[in-house]
Amino acid sequence: MTDQTAALRLPPNLSSEHRDVLADLVRRNEADYGEDLVGLVLSGSAGRGMATERSDLDVFTVLADTGGRGPETSRSAALDETIVAISDLERVPPFGTNGWWYRWSFAWAPMLLDRTEGRLASALHRQATVTIDEAESILVEHDRLDGWLNFAYRALKNDRDGRSLERRLDAAESMPWLLDVVFTLEGRVRPYHKYLPWELRQHPLTLWHAEELLALLAATLDGDPSAVRATFQRVERACAAFDSQVEVHVLTPVIDSWGDELEILRR
Repeated sequence: MTDQTAALRLPPNLSSEHRDVLADLVRRNEADYGEDLVGLVLSGSAGRGMATERSDLDVFTVLADTGGRGPETSRSAALDETIVAISDLERVPPFGTNGWWYRWSFAWAPMLLDRTEGRLASALHRQATVTIDEAESILVEHDRLDGWLNFAYRALKNDRDGRSLERRLDAAESMPWLLDVVFTLEGRVRPYHKYLPWELRQHPLTLWHAEELLALLAATLDGDPSAVRATFQRVERACAAFDSQVEVHVLTPVIDSWGDELEILRR
């Protein structure tokens, strides 16, 4: 192992080729930035033990200061490197903004190098988690809960009326809304689809067993009405649990506002 990689905390499953790329990266960054280099974060498949022979490396090079420049990304066949100031990582993009989509990049991503005495770890954790206030904004102000209910309701109405294709289309359309609901209720940013089974199995949710949720998602994609109803029951209980933690209930009123229309979901 080179002197450069000896200074890094490398995941044990990295290939020798990936280790060489990282050795070159840290050598170059030490030369370019010196003491301004405060961290390296490994994201993507390699950071989560899912790399194949076709995988590149996704690395965030964290600097003490970038002179006011925003994050800059360079790409090659072997390496996607994003240079970012630690202060930028400490800014948390709200749901619905351009930066929101990148927040999961930092979930469960190992730090190869950390010279910040915990500041970097705290920033990564905050990027990948959702506060109570954020959760209310996502689920209520941004309509993710009501939106999922709408598509679930439409899927079941189409099933009732014998429209099988329309039922499946609405059930499939409900999926991103449902995943936002499920992970937001757990205080987490939802993963990219590629990593969903991995996260559920390696970092279990508290309210959903991994295989149970994956089976419900697969059945919902097929338009299975029983899966939609079973999911509704679980979500309704999770929303009640969320509301028990806040002074003013915010989620159960969204569900209750559907009134008699809920009958088709509760059969």
